[in-house]
Amino acid sequence: MQGGSTGIVYGGLKYQARCIADVKADTGHTSFLAGTLSLREENEVHLIRLSPSGAELTCEGLFYHSSEIWDLASCPYDHCMFSTVFASGETYGAVIWKIPELYGQSNSPQLEQLVSLDGHSCKIKNILWWPSGKHDKVISIDEQNLFLWSLDSSSKIAKVQSQESVGILHYLSGGAWDPHDQNTVAAFGDSLVQCWDLRSMKKTNSIEHAHVRDADYNPNKQHILASAEDETGIHLWDLRMPKVPFKELPGHAHWYFLLFC
Repeated sequence: MQGGSTGIVYGGLKYQARCIADVKADTGHTSFLAGTLSLREENEVHLIRLSPSGAELTCEGLFYHSSEIWDLASCPYDHCMFSTVFASGETYGAVIWKIPELYGQSNSPQLEQLVSLDGHSCKIKNILWWPSGKHDKVISIDEQNLFLWSLDSSSKIAKVQSQESVGILHYLSGGAWDPHDQNTVAAFGDSLVQCWDLRSMKKTNSIEHAHVRDADYNPNKQHILASAEDETGIHLWDLRMPKVPFKELPGHAHWYFLLFC
């Protein structure tokens, strides 16, 4: 770990990591989960916490995960629950996990598997938790489908409540749940963003010809979506007028992979 004017660096990861998520339910600390992406070695999930002084990041827990972690999301109401999307060769899947009690020990190799979100016939891209508060709904997104699940973590049961296909002409790469309208989800792919009504599982709106790597809703202002695109930077959209972005921010020298609002 290093501190300085340029920020704080966590140096505890042994392997490359693509996924990081803030632990919103840990209201007493500033905490994150990070998942590694090693092809040959056993992967890890790190529970990382900012020290009370704000000067360093420390590992509060290290947990083994057999497969490459391609997506990771923390439960918004239980700081011990999180989801991973994983792949190993041609095998893929998504699991809801529970962090065991550590009792002062930082290393615990056994995560408790609560449920596996089975039923996908295409490669799973990410898991979305209900945006705020305690709720039993989660969404899984694969390359061609949206699944709305009813989750009972105490009984370790997840049931598909509804499912819809986006069609064979489009391939999805992720999504974001609207924090202002919890019946709306934005699903995005290489060439579009689609907004879906979860009550009818029908498309309600779309942004066409957008080469989106990631997208997220503005948590403070309704109807505003940010998208990270391959070469043109970050676009800000008003979903009531989705033909053109109302603001464009310059891009990085390389592609985006994650965007958070």
